[in-house]
Amino acid sequence: MARPGALWVGLALAGVAAVALLPLLGNEYLVGTGLTVLMWLALTPSWCVLSRLTGYVSLGHVVFYGLGAYLVVTTWQQWPLWLAIPAAGLLAAAFAGLVGGPALRVRGPYFVILTFGLAELVKFSIMAAESAMGMAARILFGAPDLLAVYWMMAALALASLLLLAWVSGSRFGHGLRSLRENEEAAETLGVPVTRYKLIAFVLSAAIPGMVGAVMALRSTYFVVGQVFDPMVSVTVIAMALLGGGDGVRGPILGVLFLALLSELLWAQAPLLYMILLGAILVVFVLLLPDGLIGLLQRWRRKGTAS
Repeated sequence: MARPGALWVGLALAGVAAVALLPLLGNEYLVGTGLTVLMWLALTPSWCVLSRLTGYVSLGHVVFYGLGAYLVVTTWQQWPLWLAIPAAGLLAAAFAGLVGGPALRVRGPYFVILTFGLAELVKFSIMAAESAMGMAARILFGAPDLLAVYWMMAALALASLLLLAWVSGSRFGHGLRSLRENEEAAETLGVPVTRYKLIAFVLSAAIPGMVGAVMALRSTYFVVGQVFDPMVSVTVIAMALLGGGDGVRGPILGVLFLALLSELLWAQAPLLYMILLGAILVVFVLLLPDGLIGLLQRWRRKGTAS
């Protein structure tokens, strides 16, 4: 008989495969929903590279997403997409490298507040610049069709999961975990704490920059406030917390669980959607602090004991 943990992981992988095969059904609504799931599958593991492994919880992950979207929009029909999308990732990574040094000197709630404030600062700076140029919004004419955007996002989701899998199982990942447990002790034992934190910060920024670039092609109507929406960061954190763990399984389970739950709640109780969703998150935080991964481990221990 299959263990509960193996069963849940198998279901999660089957869910990812189902999302990847949605375009074969030819249903535009399902493809659009699958695109949203893939977007979160790209964003959540990238957040985990920094925040799950190091314990530095970032509330400003959306800044990388927004910068990538803004680069593609401002270079639209001037740069080819094969150049603009990787450039969006490089811009986000360069920004992370620039601000990471001073930002990572603080920790705990101060780092959370700092990253949120940094994202808001960038948002309002770009809004002020756009207003000075008389640009309230931008429209992208001739954007790729939904399927092209879908497959680009599928590639980014796969890249994000592979990145987290590699970092999590590498010596570098073990070094990040050591500073999460006790940063001073890790530094005493020879772990290059400052360099490791900065590398993790830069790695966690690159994929969100490209995700923002691809999603800008999907919406075709660009408004700065939308792409720098703090709810993007909050949703990523919620998915990571629901999944639990610091490996690949957690983000997959968390994204699939919250995405499917959101669709169900929105369809069945649109007026109570946010209340019910908030209540579910509170229950998880209070009763299942280790997320779905922790629940699976409990089941596994009970199965072994019986």
